[in-house]
Amino acid sequence: MRVVAMQSGTSADGIDVATVEVGVRGTALDLHPVRLETVPWDPAVRDEILAAAHGSPRDALAWTRLDTELGQAFADAAAEAGPCDVVVSHGQTIHHWTEAGRTRGTLQLGEPSWIAERTGSPVVSHVRSQDVAAGGDGAPLMGVFDRLWAAGLGRDRVTTVNLGGIANVQIVAPEGVTAFDTGPANCLIDDVVQRATGRACDIDGALATAGSVDARTLETLLAHPYLAQLPPKSTGRETWNLDVVDHAAPPSLRLEDLVATLTAFTAETVARAVTGDLVVLSGGGVRNPALVRALRERIPQARVSDELGIDAEHKESLLFATLGALAWFRVPVRPGRAPARIAGRFTPGPRGLDLPPALPAIDAVRVAPFG
Repeated sequence: MRVVAMQSGTSADGIDVATVEVGVRGTALDLHPVRLETVPWDPAVRDEILAAAHGSPRDALAWTRLDTELGQAFADAAAEAGPCDVVVSHGQTIHHWTEAGRTRGTLQLGEPSWIAERTGSPVVSHVRSQDVAAGGDGAPLMGVFDRLWAAGLGRDRVTTVNLGGIANVQIVAPEGVTAFDTGPANCLIDDVVQRATGRACDIDGALATAGSVDARTLETLLAHPYLAQLPPKSTGRETWNLDVVDHAAPPSLRLEDLVATLTAFTAETVARAVTGDLVVLSGGGVRNPALVRALRERIPQARVSDELGIDAEHKESLLFATLGALAWFRVPVRPGRAPARIAGRFTPGPRGLDLPPALPAIDAVRVAPFG
């Protein structure tokens, strides 16, 4: 079967699209990525996404317009990828509602009906909501993929770090998977750079490389109460935003020094959370040399997932392709503390929904080289 998987993370850089041929061998899924790309957001749409995520007030019309515009953008991206058996659309996370150490709700926009109509294929969406309703955190989901991927590699222990807007860690061990958000990865860096320069990020880590870490600001950031919570836990832009930066850093701090400090903050919070002799990094943050350098200073055993056959910028897209395939075959997943559930919600295509026979279990994922 052919799956088109789409997602846009908390950095809101664009829509990551993975076209994946999925086969079943016994109790394993074989994934063969045939197309990987990122479709940039229109700048005006990205500004609206970030404004909504940061809590800018809007009326019912504005919310409806944003949900529709995002759904249509995802539909265009899926149609460009070509015919498929099923589309998986994570949508765009706008808010992840946590309270008293528990996740109460999660909001991803991008109405899937537009995708189903545009492509003619059924759509699996809202992949986080079922886990939240069952008592889980809905994030991170990467532990589902990493447990299966580690089995496909013949390993029973691996630690992975996904560096998107938020950083999440998955510790895979024989006794189970522990997955949680450590705090920010790129979001604070991106926000201060965009505010100061208009650029979306610290390109090639140039600002961080030119700056020096401010010890007092770093100490204040490391005292944030989220970091003292025990896992499992999840977080988002509603917690990590410019208010946090402005509270911690003096106004006189040079931009280069602030970016260097935030880069060190991400590296330190990740390093405190990881364990094991193999730590695999993925996500857009691995393309920031300053961040990778800071991580490797603290985690010498860290490797980028490219070295193990998975494009680091599209590992999360492969996660959603896997979740879509598992939902298609009605295989329940258990991302965290909640009982296992079938992930996602089905939107039928124009010709309806004709699901294949259910599979009893999937216990491994094998990823073929891209191309």
